[in-house]
Amino acid sequence: MEKRQIKEPIRKKWIWIVLFFIVMGIVPWYFPKSAGEIFILGFPLWAFVSAIFSLVLCGYLSWLCLNEWKIVEDIEQEEEAKK
Repeated sequence: MEKRQIKEPIRKKWIWIVLFFIVMGIVPWYFPKSAGEIFILGFPLWAFVSAIFSLVLCGYLSWLCLNEWKIVEDIEQEEEAKK
């Protein structure tokens, strides 16, 4: 039986730091009031930036789930499937 490395990403600080900055980018608190007057593709600037950061968040979380989450349950399920 091959030995796999189990990863618990909740303990990795860099994951939480990146997540924090992405979430802060989604919230338009840092825009001046005049940013509502600028439009990109028909959306106010703040809404456009929030939508972009939302897509970045979706991609980041998907990447984390595929590459960083290797927990015991996954290994146990694979072993049960082989039986």
